[in-house]
Amino acid sequence: MIVHHLNCGCDKPVGGAFLDGRSRGLFGCLVCHCLLIETATQGLVLVDTGYGLRDVRQPRSRISPLMLTLMNIQLREERTALRQIEALGYAASDVRHVVVTHLDFDHAGGLTDFPRARIHVTAEELSAARGGDGGRTTGLRYRLAQFGEVDQWRAYRPAGERWQGFEAVQPLEGLPDGILLVPLAGHTRGHAGVAVNSNRGWLLHAGDAYFHADEMTGQRRRCPPLLRAYQRLMEVDRRQRRLNQSRLRRLIADRGGEIEVFCSHDAQELARAKAASNSALIQG
Repeated sequence: MIVHHLNCGCDKPVGGAFLDGRSRGLFGCLVCHCLLIETATQGLVLVDTGYGLRDVRQPRSRISPLMLTLMNIQLREERTALRQIEALGYAASDVRHVVVTHLDFDHAGGLTDFPRARIHVTAEELSAARGGDGGRTTGLRYRLAQFGEVDQWRAYRPAGERWQGFEAVQPLEGLPDGILLVPLAGHTRGHAGVAVNSNRGWLLHAGDAYFHADEMTGQRRRCPPLLRAYQRLMEVDRRQRRLNQSRLRRLIADRGGEIEVFCSHDAQELARAKAASNSALIQG
């Protein structure tokens, strides 16, 4: 399977390096790292959507005004998954499946751009989003306008096998065996990662299980202070989040040369993944 790494959104909150650890100046940079998977039998599969066309055109009806301001969200039509997919020569109808790590506003905004796609999500996440069980930030994170009209859900209850130190990992209905849903609760009740056996080995999209690469591999295992504060603000279960972060660190330490792990919002991780993917395509 060929995997394209897409940036389907850009947030530039005030904070600079205190937010992302790298930026110079007043503003930091957070991306929305999504995957577009080309399969041999099931068309295109999208992992997360970032912001969608309707978010760009009607932002205040779909995203919390507070989040629009706090995160300084840079909404651009050309950054949406749909427009990037079209630039690759495909159509919305070619996307037959969307797998979401969770249903936060910056991960699910593009669901309505793919009305024919089946949406794969954990049952606990779907229940939490519909029932307003998103912790103290429920009204900020879950936006019914983004997913309320979606009707092709495939919700997964805990089941499956053990995979790389994670329990209840399961394949997805109708998708190739090399795409797996990996429970990583903590950021939200039903948060999950997505593992993909790509043309260049296993990838694990960890969603918002962590926010900054140094949390996983840095010597100090640090997260910039403003990003750490945001991570804690949005969490629903700190103990579970930290447990899953420990598991991810162990996976990277033990098998980092074989399995590439990345999160949703680290710009440098996205750049590295894009470079490696482009190199594999050229060599292939």
